[in-house]
Amino acid sequence: MLPKDPAMLLSFLNLKLRDFYPSLDALCEDMDVDEKAVIAALETIDYHYDSDKNQFV
Repeated sequence: MLPKDPAMLLSFLNLKLRDFYPSLDALCEDMDVDEKAVIAALETIDYHYDSDKNQFV
C-alpha cells in the first residue's frame, strides 16, 4: 500500500526507484499501482518523473 501523503509518497517512490526498479513503469506494474494516479498525486507538490534520472524531481 502506498502512502497517501504526497511528501511521504515522494520519499517512498524515489527510494524504491533508486534501489529496486529500473523505471516507473516497472515499479507500477510490479506493485499493481496506477501510474497516472501516482504522477497526478506528485504533481500536486510540483514533482515530475524524470526518466533519465529514474526519480521524481
